[in-house]
Amino acid sequence: MQGSLFRFYVHENQRHHGRLVWEWLLEQGNHLGIRGGSAFKAMAGFGRHHTLHEARFFELAGTLTVEVEFIASPEEAQKLLDLLHREQVRLFYAYTPAQFGVINPDATDPPVLAQDP
Repeated sequence: MQGSLFRFYVHENQRHHGRLVWEWLLEQGNHLGIRGGSAFKAMAGFGRHHTLHEARFFELAGTLTVEVEFIASPEEAQKLLDLLHREQVRLFYAYTPAQFGVINPDATDPPVLAQDP
């Protein structure tokens, strides 16, 4: 199946409507019918301000990045982008075309939307 890999990079303490953005994104993706999403906390990194943040015992909480990713069909991806525009959520993201599927699917797997090679 052809689709896209969306990665959103947010600060772990960033909020939208009083909710942590990474939690809100996963909930919205689930509500939109995206088949799966995950959140990963960074060990270290830097962004546009070129300040290195690392997970250390004495570092202030909330400065590290959480990566939220979804692998989505074109229709699912468009629904997600439309929602983010409507909600006016300011996010940095990476988009990559992706081919995905399930090896040896069973009856509980959703149907394939497009033919795999």
